[in-house]
Amino acid sequence: MTFHEDVEKPKPSHSTLEDERRQGSGKHRSPPERLYWAHRGEQAQEGHPLSAHLLAVAERAREFAMPFGGGEWAYLAGLWHDLGKYSHEFQDYLERATSPDHHAAELRGSVDHTSAGARHAVASFPVLGHILAHAVAGHHAGLLDTVSDGPCLDARIRKAVPAWGHGLAELPPASMPRLPPALETRLADRGRDPRGVGFSFAFFTRMLFSCLVDADYLDTEAFLDRARASLRPVWPADTLPRMETALSAFVERLPVAGTAVDRQRQQVRAACLEAAKLAPGFFSLTVPTGGGKTLSSLAFALRHCVLHQLRRVVYVVPFTSIIEQNADVFRAVFGSLVEAGVPDPVVEHHSAADVDDDSASGRLAAENWDAPLIATTSVQFYESLFANKPSRCRKLHNLATSVIILDEVQKIPVDYLAPCLEGLKELVARYGATVVLCTATQPALHRRDGFELGVEGVREIVPEPRRLYLALKRVEVEDVGTLSDEELAARLLSEPRVLCIVNTRRHARELFARIDEGDSAYHLSAAMCPEHRSQVLAKVRRDLGEGRVCRVVTTQLVEAGVDIDFPVVFRSLAGLDSVAQAAGRCNRNGREPVGRLFLFRSEHTSTERFLRDTTNSTLQLLGSEHTNPLYEDLLSLEAVAHYFRLYYWDQRQRWDAKGILSDFTLQQNPELPFLFAFRSTAERFRLIEETGRIVIVPWQERGKALCAELRSPFKAPSVALLRALQRFTVEVPLRQWLAEQGRAIELVHEKFPVLTCLNPYYDERLGLVLDRQDIAPDSLVT
Repeated sequence: MTFHEDVEKPKPSHSTLEDERRQGSGKHRSPPERLYWAHRGEQAQEGHPLSAHLLAVAERAREFAMPFGGGEWAYLAGLWHDLGKYSHEFQDYLERATSPDHHAAELRGSVDHTSAGARHAVASFPVLGHILAHAVAGHHAGLLDTVSDGPCLDARIRKAVPAWGHGLAELPPASMPRLPPALETRLADRGRDPRGVGFSFAFFTRMLFSCLVDADYLDTEAFLDRARASLRPVWPADTLPRMETALSAFVERLPVAGTAVDRQRQQVRAACLEAAKLAPGFFSLTVPTGGGKTLSSLAFALRHCVLHQLRRVVYVVPFTSIIEQNADVFRAVFGSLVEAGVPDPVVEHHSAADVDDDSASGRLAAENWDAPLIATTSVQFYESLFANKPSRCRKLHNLATSVIILDEVQKIPVDYLAPCLEGLKELVARYGATVVLCTATQPALHRRDGFELGVEGVREIVPEPRRLYLALKRVEVEDVGTLSDEELAARLLSEPRVLCIVNTRRHARELFARIDEGDSAYHLSAAMCPEHRSQVLAKVRRDLGEGRVCRVVTTQLVEAGVDIDFPVVFRSLAGLDSVAQAAGRCNRNGREPVGRLFLFRSEHTSTERFLRDTTNSTLQLLGSEHTNPLYEDLLSLEAVAHYFRLYYWDQRQRWDAKGILSDFTLQQNPELPFLFAFRSTAERFRLIEETGRIVIVPWQERGKALCAELRSPFKAPSVALLRALQRFTVEVPLRQWLAEQGRAIELVHEKFPVLTCLNPYYDERLGLVLDRQDIAPDSLVT
């Protein structure tokens, strides 16, 4: 049997494996001997019939996969995912587990119920059945490598499992469906581009896995926790058109000063609405900072969804700390809908807030992005594309037929450039998504000579980016060389309204201590919970609007999507794109003749790889402190193009430094037609190499009330509660998190880390201060 033959000659689903024939899992369909349960409640009469569960999951998974043509494949994954539960051994285990007099020692481990469905898929379809086998075998523990020294799919397929085949009598027969047309077309390239075709089939497998996991979790939730299931919001069918109307009304109400900047913003929005008429695919929105990208890109996305029947908008920003700022704007835009009774259409999904465990409550709490507008981070988005855990992959199928806005898209680390771009191309080519590449600088990811990895066929939304850059130019950049903290603080104190952006939390905290003179100074960093930062930003905007003295020290969290306007900005040396973003907070609305941005070298350094790489590329443009820079205008399109050539285009050897794209291949071996390394890839794909753990902070009355609800012993936390708690989280280094567990940090329900008390651990000016000597390692730069 060859790969080609299995595709061209669909066969019935009766097993052909000899051991399965012996178990009676093929054509033998004797009536079931007992009632079979998928789940059992505390009382014996509370049972979830297994056949009903399998059929319900199959139907729901099919619905989830229909937008990308994989409905029948997802149906089979759902139908077969729990076939092993038909074994008497599993049913006996389930009965013991729900018995009131069982002993914990008797229930250590469990009975394997996922290998049976994987075996059955391969027995039914010897080649393409491996796609289903990956999804079925991993629907609890995660997608496996095909072959490995450890747990792998090949071992699971060969594993002897308890007899279960009698259960097929309760289920409908099935034949192998056709592949989605877009994947069949891709298959024709397998001779010319086997690695690329392998990646496409692995991506399809991951999307089926997502459909199965989400369907399984939702059906299980409906049985195990009906109260939680009833709280899941349901949006009216006309929600996206109503959101578009609300956005238009919001923009119409915005004050317009009649400046040149206001006129350019109006033109950008008009161009976005016109471009939304074009067919789905790749778009580029190249608008200098302050040009209104956030609301204009959202206007494009909503109009595009309405015109082309797309399902949702996913707004991706570089850093966790920016999510709540965009979400605040979005909620202001759509507040009228919520007042009219529509569920809040905006979901913030912070990377650090994932529930990543295989407990029943952990599975049910995993985020599935079932909302009209998702605000998330680059780390969450890209790492999910290459994850293997059910909780991380559950949401992926909801990216199909969606508009994905990538704000500051050039922030992808060069070592992960190739896999990230291949993932985006796959979503557009075979899953009906539209991707908008937003940037304030020169487009960095378009295909060009010497950068064949780049994206082809990108349509520019705003014509003549050079003309727009010149029209919006309102800031002069000056390189002032090295400044000590003492010198920097003196310069900040000499300015009545000034913003200073540095690269680490530690530097922000120490510099703030030098300028903290009463109520005129503010500190912002990711050591503060999102709700806290939002309130501080509101005070900053108030002071600026009223002309008060206002000095702010912050990390780069203000550099995307934050509408603040200072006449003077100081920026610690960073990537040129970050410098351009800092310029977007300077003279943002064009009210001054010219804004001043002072670029300085700091006595503080960072060991974080991305920041070091981008800073070095900027240094090559600047030269030494005692020579003239290569470009008189450091933010000109020519300077930015040179920067990206240094950082991206000329670093071919680093485009896939982790070898991710080599992990998914095809081979002419009917027993192992796919070599997929899902688990190994997930372990290596880390946009941020060293991450931390979250702490939930009971800050102010709202935070205290949410934490009190979380502590309730009578019910598991709802999805709505977990989403609300994200506004009160802070990420800290893992070693610090572990050191403080049991003292400053309490695990509620054995998994949710809550700060035991505000005093002395949370400072009203600085945020979380578990250890002032080690509160912000350089690995956490925001």
